Amino acid sequence: MAANSESKIQLLHKNIRAFPDFPKKGIVFRDICPILKNPAALTAAIDLFVEHVGKNHPQVDLIVGLDARGFLFGPLVAQRLGVGFVLVRKKGKLPGPTVSVSYDLEYGKAEVEIQEDSVAPGQKVILLDDLLATGGTLFAACELMKKRQADVLGCMVVIELMELNGAKRLGHHPVFSLVQY
Repeated sequence: MAANSESKIQLLHKNIRAFPDFPKKGIVFRDICPILKNPAALTAAIDLFVEHVGKNHPQVDLIVGLDARGFLFGPLVAQRLGVGFVLVRKKGKLPGPTVSVSYDLEYGKAEVEIQEDSVAPGQKVILLDDLLATGGTLFAACELMKKRQADVLGCMVVIELMELNGAKRLGHHPVFSLVQY
């Protein structure tokens, strides 16, 4: 990796706070709020995502951001790439006709949806979120794209929690993470 990319990744590391035992004992919460507060760190994250897409997926049509923190990075990446941005929201948050997928959580089920006309069959998409943990939400979003007959080129996240093996759950969809713990 180029020295410039390494310095950007170091800047991101410096701007991620760890909160032990949040939201419950035994969990270390990785807080991205300092990245959003620091213009240089936010620019570094967007630069790294844009460089990755430009190098590996120049044919992308849409960036698809996951509720809610994917909405913070996704539009900036899409705008810099000159492509559209699509929201994947929790069920019941979007107006008009929608398409949804349900998925299992540790304690129950959840559902995500997109507006029916937001992704056309054959469009090439990249999914973006702040965190990859167990992979449940990203997997559901991939299934949603499959339902719309879109071509998922890959998934991008700011932080990947390696010990939770979320990338494995995503199967053949490649994952690009800026920071790994």
